[in-house]
Amino acid sequence: MSFKEITPQKAWEMMQQGAILVDIRDNMRFAYSHPKGAFHLTNQSFLQFEELADFDSPIIVSCYHGVSSKNVATFLVEQGYENVFSIIGGFDGWEKANLPVEREY
Repeated sequence: MSFKEITPQKAWEMMQQGAILVDIRDNMRFAYSHPKGAFHLTNQSFLQFEELADFDSPIIVSCYHGVSSKNVATFLVEQGYENVFSIIGGFDGWEKANLPVEREY
């Protein structure tokens, strides 16, 4: 069992159907801007994430450029999550696809 890579557009479609998007970037970057509706997944928020997500919930991982999200996706699969996805291109790809972003100026 492993994760699948998906496009930012596919991730947004899946979120409309209840998938959980987790953004693993650092606090400053996440606070500045992140995919609309994203959960900020950190070591500190992992327990909260576990309460939010069921093992069969679709979980999509986003990072800066789609590299470190693969490591976190692998980790989540190892924890028992069954429907894990990584966004190709990460948040950079999300912005280039003109998908909804929440910004805090």
